[in-house]
Amino acid sequence: MAVSYNGLWKLLIDKKMKKVDLINKLGISSSTIAKMTRGEAVSMSIMEKVCKELDCDFGDIIHYEKKDGEQ
Repeated sequence: MAVSYNGLWKLLIDKKMKKVDLINKLGISSSTIAKMTRGEAVSMSIMEKVCKELDCDFGDIIHYEKKDGEQ
């Protein structure tokens, strides 16, 4: 599965926030942010916290990218 969190990173820039700000506000671990940076899946409860904090929807922060050769 190829997950992209580019929407999240762009939203943080728009809100003049850094990844560490998100860690502190949500009480999530730096390893969770590291997973997101690598495009790995994180739990829906984390995504829900992010959406609530940033006042956005899942589609605003994450999307699925097909890998080469996938249909």
